[in-house]
Amino acid sequence: MFLRRLPLLAAAALLLGPIVGPRPAFAGDPSAGKDVFRSECSECHSLREGRNKKGPSLFGIVGRHAGSLPDYRYTDALKQAGWTWTPQKLQWYLSQPARQANPGTRMKYDGLDDAEQRDDLISFLGTLH
Repeated sequence: MFLRRLPLLAAAALLLGPIVGPRPAFAGDPSAGKDVFRSECSECHSLREGRNKKGPSLFGIVGRHAGSLPDYRYTDALKQAGWTWTPQKLQWYLSQPARQANPGTRMKYDGLDDAEQRDDLISFLGTLH
């Protein structure tokens, strides 16, 4: 009996989304993204909640409103950006120099040219919650 209902359950899961746990943040490989984080981001950003470095903690970045951590001093440019860090926004932001994406920012980052590495990084960041 259960096996006959399985297609119905699968269809419901597709329509409703996952019942347990979040979806991956992006189509990349989170374990490869951890390596990208180490080489591209870790000098200025922490992964620990509440631990800021030169830049704010990236813990919980996916889905967070830009410039919203209460214990970090953001530039007006980022506080007024008005966006949420979705996987798509992170993909756009990281694909170019930070000062081009958000004029007035203090962030000195030239961007990440490799789209696969961006996917991996964003997927990894999506696991931090």
